[in-house]
Amino acid sequence: MGIRSEKERCTWAQFDALQLGSGWDEEDIGKPQILVEDAYGDSHPGSIHLNQLGEQAVYGIYEKGGHPARFHVTDICDGCAQGHDGMNLVLASREVICDMIEMHAGFVPWDGMILSSSCDKSIPAHLKAAARVDIPAIFIPGGSMRPGPRQTTSLVAGDISLRQKRNNEITPDEIRDYKLTGCPSQGACTFMGTASTMQCMAEALGLALPGSALAPATMRDILAMARKAGRKIMELAAKNIRPSQILTPAAFRNAIVIHSAIGGSTNALLHLPAIAHEAGISINLHMINEISEKTPNLCHLAPAGHHHMQDLMQAGGISAVLKELLDGGMIDGSCMTVTGKTLGENVAHAKNRDPEVIRPLDRPYTKTGGPAVLFGNLAPTGAIVNRPAVTQDMLVTPGTAPCF
Repeated sequence: MGIRSEKERCTWAQFDALQLGSGWDEEDIGKPQILVEDAYGDSHPGSIHLNQLGEQAVYGIYEKGGHPARFHVTDICDGCAQGHDGMNLVLASREVICDMIEMHAGFVPWDGMILSSSCDKSIPAHLKAAARVDIPAIFIPGGSMRPGPRQTTSLVAGDISLRQKRNNEITPDEIRDYKLTGCPSQGACTFMGTASTMQCMAEALGLALPGSALAPATMRDILAMARKAGRKIMELAAKNIRPSQILTPAAFRNAIVIHSAIGGSTNALLHLPAIAHEAGISINLHMINEISEKTPNLCHLAPAGHHHMQDLMQAGGISAVLKELLDGGMIDGSCMTVTGKTLGENVAHAKNRDPEVIRPLDRPYTKTGGPAVLFGNLAPTGAIVNRPAVTQDMLVTPGTAPCF
């Protein structure tokens, strides 16, 4: 295959000289060149291990005759930003990361791009960038951390912090126990928060390899997925399969169906329209309601339920959920994906290994999906609620209503 930068190299000899000065050799100059960008950094568990995934992707690219170049724009952690002014920077970071990737992907005519992140804002930033740049691209999810003792997660922080503010409601030992076990490993938080939801959305959209959304950050599977992504990007570059061929209206509809079926984070419905906008596609809130009303909730994951991300992975993962929905005629199996095959082809042999973690369509947790969009005088343009997280006693709240 040819390389996209050939014209620029003939125009400006310094291009080659600068890359040779960076450790490339003359043979590398003529190879397909792949940008490998991750959110690696020391700031939190979701980014600390991403350099390892980038390294595996690099090996895969070399194996298939390409030459990789690595870039890093780290993200910031919603959890560390909680409770102080740092929270005001978190959503803005999504746009900054996306803009930086656009710059990295634009100053050289790359033949392909691999992106890897784990967390709430970096994943949608990467998916937005893939749509905006529109060169062959694969997203590698960074995986989730392991649950702590008795299946605890970082989500316990809310209760701990609340009791810390009250007299005699918590002991120093309880606080210390949480700090030592709440985040016991690298990876994203292990419940169905925004981070895990967006990893699942990347696979549902077709931009991540089948099975990669739920590979735990602590297991060898995630390294194997990253190596495979490195090999696969070379195939996408040769065939010029780009995100604009993957991120279609049907793909976004599939992702919203999956979101409803797994009871995903409401924040995903903030990010999916933003990603779709980069692809020139409009998602409105009424469409989300229409899909949710017809989509049964098949998974009951923490914080709404008692299962964790590793349980969903062991039950067959997003591929098994997709297969259930595909067999029920609820999603479009003809959508192209980064495997170079359709979504239907990808999940043809997927199996549901645990019908309690992934309920079959005829025995769902609820007959409607997770999200509901509410309209009224308090939110005339719409507000999103996650139905599985709403218990019966929350539907009516006695109290005094101040009148103004």
